[in-house]
Amino acid sequence: MKAMILAAGRGERMLPLTAHTPKSLLTVANKPLIVYHLENLAAAGFTDIVINVSYLGEQIITALGDGSRWNMHINYIVEKKPLEVAGGIINALHLLSDTSFITINADIWTDYPLANLKNTPVEYAHLVLTTTPDYYPQGDFSLADNRLIPALPHQGLIAMGITLYHPRFFAGMTPGIKPMGILWHQAVTRGELTGEHYQGKWFDVGTPERLNKVNQLLCG
Repeated sequence: MKAMILAAGRGERMLPLTAHTPKSLLTVANKPLIVYHLENLAAAGFTDIVINVSYLGEQIITALGDGSRWNMHINYIVEKKPLEVAGGIINALHLLSDTSFITINADIWTDYPLANLKNTPVEYAHLVLTTTPDYYPQGDFSLADNRLIPALPHQGLIAMGITLYHPRFFAGMTPGIKPMGILWHQAVTRGELTGEHYQGKWFDVGTPERLNKVNQLLCG
């Protein structure tokens, strides 16, 4: 199974930290965020990785190289303009698989065991969800018999940024700038998405304050 790390975001909420550094290279406990993902992928047995880059992307390519230090191979997709999540995946489908693959947002930190997804069946997409944080109490979706449904009051869960896809989810979609949220909600309406509730550690490292919080957690 192949994996894609989504690292093309501009990181505007992280300014001024991202003025000269791409968000995925910001450090947590003296290690770049994206390196945690590579280490977790390697530990789970993933060896073929795709990373999309855009803003300051050359820094990411230089920092990570070909992936050999993690006993994996990295292919890079350079986006002249960020294509958003769905657009970035569609743009990279030729490097992914005709069977299922996973995607990971570069700007999260989690201890989720990625090997779990290797044995998870998927029709279109399977989302890893977690308990809603204080800053987003309404959540994205709820779960009913492992199917995603619209978020229910006091039962909402938030998408962690780890997703298992089958290429058929993207069937018929044309290249270009495409956010993922609307596609997920359309698929939920059709009853096509499955999910799981992970109750381990997870942080959306999207602001300097959240970055500090993760650092405090890992550094004591």
